[in-house]
Amino acid sequence: MQYRTLGKTGLRVSEIGLGAEWLERHTLEEIKEVIKRCEESGINILDCWMAEPNVRSNIGTAIKGHRDNWIIQGHLGSTWQDGQYLRTRDMAKVKEAFQDLLIRLDTSYIDLGMIHFVDETAEFHQIVLGEFMEYVRELRDQGVIHHIGLSTHNPDVAKLAALQGEIEMILFSINPAFDMLPATEDMTQYFSESYADELGGIAPERAELYQICERENVGINVMKGYAGGRLFSAEASPFGVALTPVQCLHYALTRPAVASVLVGYDTTDHVDQAVAYETASEEEKDYATVLAGAPSHAYSGQCTYCGHCLPCPSGIDIAMVHKLYDLAEMQKELPDTIKAHYFGLSANAEDCIACGGCEERCPFGVPVIKHMEEAKLLFH
Repeated sequence: MQYRTLGKTGLRVSEIGLGAEWLERHTLEEIKEVIKRCEESGINILDCWMAEPNVRSNIGTAIKGHRDNWIIQGHLGSTWQDGQYLRTRDMAKVKEAFQDLLIRLDTSYIDLGMIHFVDETAEFHQIVLGEFMEYVRELRDQGVIHHIGLSTHNPDVAKLAALQGEIEMILFSINPAFDMLPATEDMTQYFSESYADELGGIAPERAELYQICERENVGINVMKGYAGGRLFSAEASPFGVALTPVQCLHYALTRPAVASVLVGYDTTDHVDQAVAYETASEEEKDYATVLAGAPSHAYSGQCTYCGHCLPCPSGIDIAMVHKLYDLAEMQKELPDTIKAHYFGLSANAEDCIACGGCEERCPFGVPVIKHMEEAKLLFH
């Protein structure tokens, strides 16, 4: 298992994680089996947003005695009322539900205290300026939560969070299909039947978000990496082709600032299918060729950082040069940190010999030579 640093939290998280939502429908013994397989595979991060009491207690029992092996994302604002889940900002209910989470997980602390499910910009401002954020700060200052995070499906909200200053990481929905849709406050649009009609290249709001998070050192953990399983079926996928779990994971893990993809598991076999990413070949990870040959796609001319352009005879990490260029281009002035990273590469755009091999291999027709020339000018 490979581990990545989760932004400014400094936490080292497994790049494949456990999104525990699916465990709600399983017995204690089944949950124990899945969590044991995760641990054996090197998975060390677990997201528990669910408020249902039994699954919280079962997870707590399953990790008892080795809680410190886990980095836990626990959510504030996810409650269980009258036998069902409700998201709330009622502080009495928020506090009660969070204390319940601590008790049922049998822990005195939560590593990542997540402001739960904020998809509207107006609500974001209300939260960070109100008593909800005051409570989050209180928990942090007491050491009950170690770091502050926020979960959202809306890139506009995620950008606000990344720039807020106290929020150190974001739980965000990323997959090749979602990346093509514009920002919305209605997450049901991501699963609408008119999906394919809306594909128009990577939405600039989302591309900008990833660059902002990279710049601000705000880590991203990924939810919805499989788009609810739709991407595994050519009939259900908006692209008209099927992707594998490994290809979906590779797409998410090649986005800037991404640390871990949190996957839902029903069985130990599901764990094995996700962890297979760690030993997969480059061919097995290759989402780019599949998408480039899809009946519906709009990635033409856009670098998706897939690495298809390699090997470069000059040793240039072309995807990294693109990432740094994209990040630098957002700034009014070139930051010294980005410039230092660029010149710290063993080879950069200055070393491009314009052989064109990268362009021949790029599935999306990216004008790499032109981009290398632009990078030379930018980083001169």
